Amino acid sequence: MSDEDAATDSKLTLSKRRWAAEGKFLTGRISRPETERLPPGQHLVKNWPVLDLGQQPEILTSGWRLEVSGLVENPLIFRWADFQALEQSTRVTDIHCVTTWSRYDNRWEGVSTRELLDLVMPKAEAHYVMLTSYDGYKTNLPLADFAAEDAILATAWEGQPLSAEHGGPMRLVVPHLYFWKSAKWLRRIDLLRADKAGFWEMNGYHMYADPWKEQRYSED
Repeated sequence: MSDEDAATDSKLTLSKRRWAAEGKFLTGRISRPETERLPPGQHLVKNWPVLDLGQQPEILTSGWRLEVSGLVENPLIFRWADFQALEQSTRVTDIHCVTTWSRYDNRWEGVSTRELLDLVMPKAEAHYVMLTSYDGYKTNLPLADFAAEDAILATAWEGQPLSAEHGGPMRLVVPHLYFWKSAKWLRRIDLLRADKAGFWEMNGYHMYADPWKEQRYSED
């Protein structure tokens, strides 16, 4: 291995090695048998219902930006071409919406959240993430959940570019939490020391949102 290769390897793996040593992204989640795949209070659908705050921003990829900042060693701003040049991944996951519908086996393509975190390198004191969308929507979640193995910054669904009504050109998908945590039209990711409430969390929704515990509202 050349000195240049060694330097590159060190830069790309430093954060992974630190996280592994700390056990930082072990969420304690377990795989579930098919009979326990549907969380309590949910029903299956085959379509994909559209839910938003009443407006769908028009975002051209020519003007699209994603900013990652806060408690990171390497703050970055991605243009669309930059984001498309990152390593692309595929995930097949379920969706569980707080409005009681679930949809199985959604095929996503995009950039894994872990790939993004490798580039920005969270600082040791970073424990939470605040997500901000192009329509002004905000939601929060622990950094460990943002970095879940199946979490993805999705640009395609079922082999097609992600439509605007479903958050295109890019949205977050964190399958193990209620879907309001998977922000559409993602514009900014801030890594924080302490947790802060987002839009729905300030309006009575749960701060964490585990579907299997029915954490829909703040008192749940």
